Amino acid sequence: MSAEAENSPVHLDEEWLHQYHGLMEIFNELSFREKVRKVLNGLKQPKDSGAYKWARLQILRLWAPVSAVVVPLLAVIILMSLAVIAPPGRTVEVQIIEPEVLDELEELEEIEPELLEPPEIEMEIPDEVVVTDFANPLPSPATDFSPRPADFDSVAIVKSPVILKGILGSRTPGARGSALARHGGGGATEGAVLRALRWLKKNQNSDGSWNNVKPAMTGLALLTFLAHGETPASEEFGYTVEAAIRWLTDNQDGSGHFNGRDDHDYSHPIATYALSEACALTKIPKVKYAAEKAAKIIVAGQHPSGGWDYNCGQTTRDDTSYMGWCAQALKAAKLAGLNVEGLDAAMTKAIDGFRKNYAGNSGYGTFGYTEPGDTGLTGVGVLCMQLLGASRSPEVRSGLLSLEQTTFNWGGGGKYNQNYYWYYITQARFHAGGKSWDSWNRLFSPVLVNRQTIIPKAIRDAKGELVDIGFWDMNAEISGHTDGVVMNTSLCALQLQVYYRYLPTYRTPKDIEEEIQLEDKESDIDVKIL
Repeated sequence: MSAEAENSPVHLDEEWLHQYHGLMEIFNELSFREKVRKVLNGLKQPKDSGAYKWARLQILRLWAPVSAVVVPLLAVIILMSLAVIAPPGRTVEVQIIEPEVLDELEELEEIEPELLEPPEIEMEIPDEVVVTDFANPLPSPATDFSPRPADFDSVAIVKSPVILKGILGSRTPGARGSALARHGGGGATEGAVLRALRWLKKNQNSDGSWNNVKPAMTGLALLTFLAHGETPASEEFGYTVEAAIRWLTDNQDGSGHFNGRDDHDYSHPIATYALSEACALTKIPKVKYAAEKAAKIIVAGQHPSGGWDYNCGQTTRDDTSYMGWCAQALKAAKLAGLNVEGLDAAMTKAIDGFRKNYAGNSGYGTFGYTEPGDTGLTGVGVLCMQLLGASRSPEVRSGLLSLEQTTFNWGGGGKYNQNYYWYYITQARFHAGGKSWDSWNRLFSPVLVNRQTIIPKAIRDAKGELVDIGFWDMNAEISGHTDGVVMNTSLCALQLQVYYRYLPTYRTPKDIEEEIQLEDKESDIDVKIL
């Protein structure tokens, strides 16, 4: 056997065990005296020897039965000793008190919790509808605003406090009124918005959606409520908002797409836009998860050029109209703080995508449909570049010059729905501010207020009082960029909410904060005690 094998731990263990079993057989044959002597001799051996280890093992074996007898015996002796030296016992008188018999309690009736359901809306439909006819609707009396939302914890899907700051901060009730006055809105515009919200509430499907293409129309309608600062906690519109959010999240498949989408899938960026804003205003984890899944599809569908095509497909076609909804959705995802890999890079690259369809001429710039040269989608290009951080770029400045030539002629005819383009132009000129916004505000808002179709006393508000509802519709022959009354009503309401929906891109959150502090300071009243 080699020296290495002899010194190995395995060999020693096996050899020691063999010796141990041999010693055990011999040990069992010895008398008690011989066993003691053998153990004592083993203890005298070196500690690493087998004889020493064997002797210790035998001590343990012998001690076990001894301790089993000795320890209890010692315990008995100690107890007997304590009993002898203990002081004489005392007699304690114990009085037994009979328990008082109580009258039998009446059996309590189990109360079942009352299930709260949304109140049934009582409708009074008039024989005819009316259209507002204001000579000058802007300087009109203030209308009732929507009630201040309750605490979000009261009816939220997930308990989470919501504090709107920065670019979304003007959607709260108090800030909304200040923003209306600051940017040229008023009682007439806000009255039209509330009538539109109540019309959308009345025409919501029982499952929480809106017709016709449900993901797109539900997304647009939800955006309209969110723009007004309405959440699932809102007193008048909370149930409507929650049902819409639930429909979108419940009708999203595992890949992130939405069921019932249109052929070109405009539904996807619109629904993503709505869920991202809903996440920003509610902080509901389920909504955040759904919005992130949807936003990842938009990021993955972006072309190397920075643009997008129908269905977020990878082609060489960059469609400015489709790109507009993708860019708005990504901006909302950024504001909501969604965790989407590549989001920031996609937003930066999207600027190049819009530039690809831009054409400039003599200081005037336009954004085309799928290539430079067209003029119809200039509002889309300007707004999206503003939202993406390029509001000071030459393309935006020259595009705004072109938009100065735009008119607001409701019902002017044509193949396409002008309301679709006005939705972008209104926001683009608002973000530009100054004379560009002032001139457009005087032009578009009176027309929209006047063109709303009103149904008097058609729904009950949060106080239970019958109030008017209203909607907008375009000419029936229009076929392009329209999908019926829900779409037109949402787009018109969103235009009239522009005063407070977003912070203008030319103003920073710090500007707004300082302005609010100044207003608060000016409203303070000095009280002198005489």
